[in-house]
Amino acid sequence: MSAATPLFRADRLTLGLALPWVDAAEHAGQREVDFPRQLELAAQAEAADFAALWVRDVPLNHPGYPEAIGHLDPWTWLGALAGRTRRIHLVTGAIVLTLRHPLHVAKGAVSVAALAPGRFVLGLGSGDRPPEYLAFGRDSATRREDFRARWEQVSAALDTPPRVVPDLQDDPPVAFSLRPHPATPVPMLAVGSAGQSLDWIARHAVGWTTYHRPPEVQRGRHAMWRQAVARAAPGQFRAFGVAMRVELLDRPDAPAETIELGYRTGVRALAGILARMREAGTHHVSLNLPAGARPLPDVIAELAPLNAELS
Repeated sequence: MSAATPLFRADRLTLGLALPWVDAAEHAGQREVDFPRQLELAAQAEAADFAALWVRDVPLNHPGYPEAIGHLDPWTWLGALAGRTRRIHLVTGAIVLTLRHPLHVAKGAVSVAALAPGRFVLGLGSGDRPPEYLAFGRDSATRREDFRARWEQVSAALDTPPRVVPDLQDDPPVAFSLRPHPATPVPMLAVGSAGQSLDWIARHAVGWTTYHRPPEVQRGRHAMWRQAVARAAPGQFRAFGVAMRVELLDRPDAPAETIELGYRTGVRALAGILARMREAGTHHVSLNLPAGARPLPDVIAELAPLNAELS
């Protein structure tokens, strides 16, 4: 079982922000993302008491990917964010475990954990774009089995104390260890289902994060998650998180309108939506702010009071 994290608590809902936040020109691929500016926005999010910054793992761009923007390597990006912030949690949403060697993932995880002690959560997924699998010489048909096996290898390497990794080529085997040792254990979070059962996720992960669905659908998914936790991890807390797209309008009283994976809404209606999600048992919401006409610092500032209302 993965270690717990203060990011997720049974009695509250916390808010995170997905990176990068881009303007319309960047989103259209007319120019590259200004990442030094992203660091300034990350510092603003921390000052506004957001709980987490979420970083995606997008190794390659291709026509089937919905965004034209370029993404930094997640480990490089997390290192920069760790150096610019002091309190906010850093979460991968998600490292594509099936396309990376598990020991490289574990090494990246302990490195970020050393730079941001107690603030890093390792979110892992399996990816869902077959062209990416082909580019890496992997078979997407085996991603379910690959994910389970690689999760176990990462978990073993991150154990405290760590389990040694034997070199099977030598006789007698050479025992390797992973350094530096994190000051606190690294939590492992399932982002998406990666083809696994909810019982498997409840046994192995600190929680499960899924995309936003309409409330009536999400209630059913949350009920299935609670049942899986009761079966697979009785008496233990497992978080339920949601990644939600929010287009925040400049009219605070504007009613909420459903869009793909989220809402177009004023801040007051959004506050009501989040309050109902908290009452239903959601523990964390990662907000994905699409490119729009409003300056991003203004949007972050308008969202900031929701942190105090929900916690």
